[in-house]
Amino acid sequence: MRKDINRRSFLKLLGGGAVASSALLAACKQEKENKDGRGEPPKGKMTMRVNPNTGDKVSLLGYGMMRLPMEGGADMKDNQDAPIDQEMVNRQVDYAIEHGVNYFDTSPAYCRGLSEKATGIALSRHKRSEYFIATKMSNFSPESQSRQGSIDIFENSLKELQVDYIDYLLLHAIGGGNDALETFNTRFMDNGILDWLVEQKKKGRIRNLGFSYHGDVSIYDMLLKWHDEGRYHWDFVQIELNYLDWNYADEINPRNTDAVYLYGELQKRGIPAVIMEPLLGGRLANVPDPIVEKMKAKRHEDSVASWAFRFAGTPTGVLTVLSGMTYMEHLQENLWTYSPLEPISEEENGFLMEIAKDIYDLKTIPCNECNYCMPCPYGINIPAIFSHYNKCIKEGNMPRHLEDSEYARQRRAFLIGYDRSVPRLRQANHCIGCGQCVEHCPQRIDIPKEMRKIDEFVESMKDPMQTLKKAQEAIE
Repeated sequence: MRKDINRRSFLKLLGGGAVASSALLAACKQEKENKDGRGEPPKGKMTMRVNPNTGDKVSLLGYGMMRLPMEGGADMKDNQDAPIDQEMVNRQVDYAIEHGVNYFDTSPAYCRGLSEKATGIALSRHKRSEYFIATKMSNFSPESQSRQGSIDIFENSLKELQVDYIDYLLLHAIGGGNDALETFNTRFMDNGILDWLVEQKKKGRIRNLGFSYHGDVSIYDMLLKWHDEGRYHWDFVQIELNYLDWNYADEINPRNTDAVYLYGELQKRGIPAVIMEPLLGGRLANVPDPIVEKMKAKRHEDSVASWAFRFAGTPTGVLTVLSGMTYMEHLQENLWTYSPLEPISEEENGFLMEIAKDIYDLKTIPCNECNYCMPCPYGINIPAIFSHYNKCIKEGNMPRHLEDSEYARQRRAFLIGYDRSVPRLRQANHCIGCGQCVEHCPQRIDIPKEMRKIDEFVESMKDPMQTLKKAQEAIE
């Protein structure tokens, strides 16, 4: 299942979602023509999906509340202390609802623990019937993993979100931790909290119960087996799906799982899929120029990001696709893509698989800049370091060989850009390899190892002749 789904099989999995009528295509063409003038996204055109468990009509575009706008336009990656711009959150939530978005995904862990409150303030200004709230049992810290500690998390979510019930409640990031099974049991089984959540569902305080998956696939398979056996019923499951992870997730990082498998297992069981990371933390919106040119040659009027969102929204069984829309332009762009969705065709799917191969060959670090690894106890700005490293690879500023005519320019661009992007006291050379960040990384990156690699690379460029001498001595 994981590797033998070819391009034609992919389209079979997509089912009716990939079959667009001539009327729909004509409507899409008209909207594209309107879009060229960069007017307002259309209202009343949002593609909706029906949850088979409840009959909920859910917007295909879901609002991820993990990367909220900060006051003064600050980026949380660079300024961990900047307050949330509540006025802008309110404005963007209003705009989203006005244009058909009704699924809002948050967590007690997002935005330094402030996302639920900001989300609650924004949504409480609307009728409860106008939106669905998804939040999570984010009991990651030892003190929150007791039965009472986990119950307190749930009760506080209701308080912060200003609601009496949660529409979509997730066990957050199952499969994580150094020992995934032990971690899962500690968080959800030994304390009886999963059974407690099932009871809350029976009481109407939770309408749909599911989980989000990051990590060890054996835990994913175990929970789906429980579903088959009738031990627990999963109303939905949140997975990472995009055209790069479809076939390359486990090749980029052997500890990850290809989306073709994750999606296929849900589809077999008729479990609705909620999609996260359609852009891989922005990586699929910020691809190298040669890839941009290929995409523009194919559909010159479309953005690079829209390709990824169309791919993520096309498969049958996808309930909603989450996007962390920090700025209004992000929201407007995604509204255009899903109002309505023009499904990916078989020919376009083949094209995206070729693009995925091109991106895979870049060998970047698979960081999504989700900030789960932050804050580092030693002050290292992990996402910013990875971001600069990947950016230089994508832009062709990765110095490789001293004899290369571009080496001097690339070396200068990398080193100067590194100092500008990451303060020196927060760079990779200050990593002591404590490993506290590793278990929190959804992409399961060996962060200390990558920090050592980047630090050695930086040091080699500071004194390239010495590095060359060492290499020659090693050869001799």
